[in-house]
Amino acid sequence: MNTLVKAGIALVALFGAFVMMLVVGVVVIAKAGAAEISDGGGGLRGVPAEFRPWILKASAACTHRELSPALLAAQIEAESGFSTSRSTVSSTGALGPAQFMPGTWATWGRDDDGNGDTSPWDIGDAVMSQGRFMCSLIGDAKASGIPGDVRALALAGYNAGWYAVTHAHPPGIPPFAETQDYVKKILAAMPKFQGPSTLQISGTGSGPDAVRRALTRVGTPYSWGGGGPDGPSTGFCDGTNGYLNGTCSASSTSGFDCSSLVMYAYWPSLHLPRTAAEQYGATSNHPVARADLQPGDLLFWAHGSSIYHVAMYAGDGKVVAAPRTGRNVEVAPITSAMPERDYYGATRP
Repeated sequence: MNTLVKAGIALVALFGAFVMMLVVGVVVIAKAGAAEISDGGGGLRGVPAEFRPWILKASAACTHRELSPALLAAQIEAESGFSTSRSTVSSTGALGPAQFMPGTWATWGRDDDGNGDTSPWDIGDAVMSQGRFMCSLIGDAKASGIPGDVRALALAGYNAGWYAVTHAHPPGIPPFAETQDYVKKILAAMPKFQGPSTLQISGTGSGPDAVRRALTRVGTPYSWGGGGPDGPSTGFCDGTNGYLNGTCSASSTSGFDCSSLVMYAYWPSLHLPRTAAEQYGATSNHPVARADLQPGDLLFWAHGSSIYHVAMYAGDGKVVAAPRTGRNVEVAPITSAMPERDYYGATRP
């Protein structure tokens, strides 16, 4: 092959690689932006580059915010260690990086990477199918009324089958050592995959630092009376609050409520009191107009003069908050975080 031909081929290859880099870059940027609401404003770190765009895409495609990129990443790590080998098969016959059994793959598998082959070993096909299956299981968990973390219930369903979850006694995580270890391992591994927020929190000081700390807890369940300076904990029910579908969810759910998340975020640089009303009382001498909000400012909602909710301003018209029983810590627009008519005011701690 002569020198000119070689040079021409090299130039074509270089241009093709450049175009591919642009396409992949656009996909990653677009999906990262789309995932902002799905993952509650949290980012993603510590995953192989070939998995990252698909994890973000799978998370963004799910209407349930609980399916965060970090949850999907921790699950893939537990299933296969991010294996890219075409011979990844478990002792029970589960296939590929997301470890699909053939029968389950027949239901959820799609040619998501568009290469003409629907394969559990193709990273795009596997991760997107994993996302669809998990999204459906989270929906089942929410509709079931079974108390507890819906992420844990969905993971148990992925591992043991949803039938095993609904027919456990009582319904919930089945009493199988493998399944219980699987759920605990994945939930415990999530924090290492939670990257910097896709929200750009600028500035230094207690306010921006508090927001950054709160964002590390995106995806943590709401638990009435739970949580504190040291992190999430189980809560309690008081006759009105803490119940989900008639069952006391708070007593079995480790998480935060709205004011304990704020307390956790500001601790130890600022020791705020425990309840939303007390936090308003402690900071009301520094009121802030809505047009002048800065990251870390506290926003309050009330029925009349009775304050019932607090959230932290995260910038870009959004707040980070623990909204209510059955939901998780999330990033949401101010206008939809709570009923607009109940907005009471904002303060700067």
